Amino acid sequence: MTGGWGEIVGQADAVATLQRAAAEVGGAEGGGAMTHAWLLTGPPGSGRSNLAYAFATALLSSPAGIDAEVATLVEARTHPDLVTLATEGVLITIAQARAVVQRASLAPSSSRYRVVVVEDADRMAERTSNALLKALEEPPPETVWILCAPSEADLLPTIRSRVRTLTLQVPDAAEVARLLVERDGVDAAVAERAAREAQSHIGMARRLATSDEARERRAETLQIVMRVSTAASAVLAAARFVEIATADAEALSAERDEAERAQALHQLGIEPGGTVPPQLKRQIKELEDAQKQRAKRGMRDGVDRILVDLLSLYRDILMTQLGVGRELVNEAMRPTVQGAADYLARAAVIDVLDAIRLARERIEANVPPLLALEAMLVAAARAAQRR
Repeated sequence: MTGGWGEIVGQADAVATLQRAAAEVGGAEGGGAMTHAWLLTGPPGSGRSNLAYAFATALLSSPAGIDAEVATLVEARTHPDLVTLATEGVLITIAQARAVVQRASLAPSSSRYRVVVVEDADRMAERTSNALLKALEEPPPETVWILCAPSEADLLPTIRSRVRTLTLQVPDAAEVARLLVERDGVDAAVAERAAREAQSHIGMARRLATSDEARERRAETLQIVMRVSTAASAVLAAARFVEIATADAEALSAERDEAERAQALHQLGIEPGGTVPPQLKRQIKELEDAQKQRAKRGMRDGVDRILVDLLSLYRDILMTQLGVGRELVNEAMRPTVQGAADYLARAAVIDVLDAIRLARERIEANVPPLLALEAMLVAAARAAQRR
C-alpha cells in the first residue's frame, strides 16, 4: 500500500472506515461516511498519529487513490493544505490553538480539503479547547479536523459531541514484529523480542529493535529495581532513573535540535559558525526555549516509559506466582522473574504494582519525577523485605 496505510498495523476496521470516507466524492457535507471532524483514540503506541496522517494523505489526494507527491509532502509536513498542531511542551498553548484555527478557516489551495491534524488533543487546557470549539461547531465545508487522544475522556464533552470517534486497539505483537521486519529490515528474532518488550508500542518497538543504547537502558532499569532493598538504595535508584530518562531524551532530540538551529540560522542569513546579530538573538532564544520545553517533556516521557517497563516486570512476577501459563513480556529475564516470584510475597508484588501506577498518575499531575520515583521505589524496597 501507499500513503501510509500499509504501516498501520492491527487497525483493519478503522482503516477501512477512513478509506471509505476518503474515497467519497460528496465530501464532508455529502451525508455518507465522510464527516468534518474525527477523533482517533487509542493507547500510546497504537498508531493514532500515523493513522491520522495516512488519512490526511488520502484526503489531500484525489478520491481515485493516493498521490505519491502528496504522500511525500505530508510525510515532511509541508503540504500547503495540511495544518498540524502538536506540542513539544507539556500543554498546547492557546496561542498555538488560535493560530491553527485561523489557518483552518482558509480554503484549500490545491486539494479537495484543508486538513487539520491535532496530534495531542489531550494536552489542551479547557480554555485552549474552547478556542477550537467554534471551529468544530461551524467548520468551513472544505476543512476536515482529525484529533488524536488516548481516550474520549481526555477531551471536553462539548468537543466529543462534535466529532466522530474511532477507537484503536493495541496491535498484536506479531503484527508489530512483522512491520519491523518488512519496513525496517530488522532480524525476525530481534523484532519479535522488541515488539514483546515494547508491549506492542510501535515507536518504542522500533527503538528497541534498532538501538543498542535503548536496549541497554531498558535492561539497566529492570536490573536496578531488582536490587532495591533499602530506602537509601531506593533514593539512589530514583536518581539513576532520572539520569537514564534524561539521557534517553537527549539522544532522541540532539540531532533534531542541531538541525533546527542550523535551519534557523540559514533562514536568518547567518553562515555556519557566524555570530548572531543582536537584533536576531530573540528568534534564536525562542527556538532554544522551545527545545528546552521539548527536552522537559521528553524526560517526563522517558520516566513514564521506565515505569511502564517496571509494570511489565512486576506483572511477569505476579503471573509467575499465579501460575499463569503464558509467555513473559520480559522472557529474557525469566530466571530473575522466577527468583523474584519465589522470594517476594504476592501481596507485596501487588503493592509495588499499585505504587508504580500511582507514580505515573503523580507525574502526569506535575509532581517532580524524582519525588514520584523515590516514593515508588521505597515501596519496592519494602516489598523486598516481605517474604
